[in-house]
Amino acid sequence: MANPTPTPGIHHVTCIAGDPQRNLEFWIETLGLRLVKRSINQDDPGTYHFFFADAEGTPGTSMTVFPWPDLPQGTVGSGQVARTAFRVPEGSLDYWEGRFDEYGVSYGNRIERFGETVLPFTDPDGLPVELVELTIPDDDPTVPWTEFVPEDAAIRGFHSVTLWIADPQPTMELLETMGLERVGTEQSPDDTPGDERTRFAAGGSVGKYVDVLPTIEGGQRGHGTVHHVAFQTPTDEDQASMRSAARSRGLAPTEQIDRHWFRSVYFREHGGVLFELATDDPGYASDEPLDDLGGRLVLPGTFEDRREEIEAGLPNVTVPEAATADADD
Repeated sequence: MANPTPTPGIHHVTCIAGDPQRNLEFWIETLGLRLVKRSINQDDPGTYHFFFADAEGTPGTSMTVFPWPDLPQGTVGSGQVARTAFRVPEGSLDYWEGRFDEYGVSYGNRIERFGETVLPFTDPDGLPVELVELTIPDDDPTVPWTEFVPEDAAIRGFHSVTLWIADPQPTMELLETMGLERVGTEQSPDDTPGDERTRFAAGGSVGKYVDVLPTIEGGQRGHGTVHHVAFQTPTDEDQASMRSAARSRGLAPTEQIDRHWFRSVYFREHGGVLFELATDDPGYASDEPLDDLGGRLVLPGTFEDRREEIEAGLPNVTVPEAATADADD
């Protein structure tokens, strides 16, 4: 078959959390991301689905969360996205260390990786996250959200994900099929399992890197783990060509599923990580004004007919606002 249209990079990452209120407070108030959509898990409508992103919900900026309080604590292992990294402006890591001290966030020592400085930390559920310091170009597509964090430190979308894979070769070949280019390998003493990190780069400017580390260390899905990583396939045609490419590599992608803000295809890659292919449109502003993103519970499609039932089954949450946070100080 013909090569698929290359992916520009990561579209979103979805993780599993416990307490929904604590999750909102961390990702909005502590990290300064904008809640661009407050909805439900469309496969489990008794569960919230939160979308945290830049000011406009630009593709490549949204960390989304399923708060499942009844799940156990997870452990990161082979067949998972083991680390999720965000971009921050050069020179801002001092600010972030000070903020983490203020908010009681657990973080590690800075490390150097592929010539970049990385600050590792964990969210309240133990999810491994990183901030990577770099120069943000003037024409960058992301729009910083500055309600809680100043523009010169604000998170500017994804930098990368790190995959832990028992047999990396088929996964690395798949990434190349998807249009990512192998750009280097280096020793990685900062990661306990595996000591060799291979980096792949997509052609976009946000969420462009995927790192692969070999490990047979076992993991378990639960709080503090990533559910799936989604890659950008901007149009339906791009998605169809990527879906065909996945099938040609012996994988079993789903049919296209309408997720209301994008259309999706899912498959498990050879190492066990759940991949999603997501279109760019209609986008998060398709059902709410840009200024009001995240302001209400959005129930897509026929779920709106069940609003009273669904709202009665969801725990009450309060979305942090800067004025409220200032009053509490």
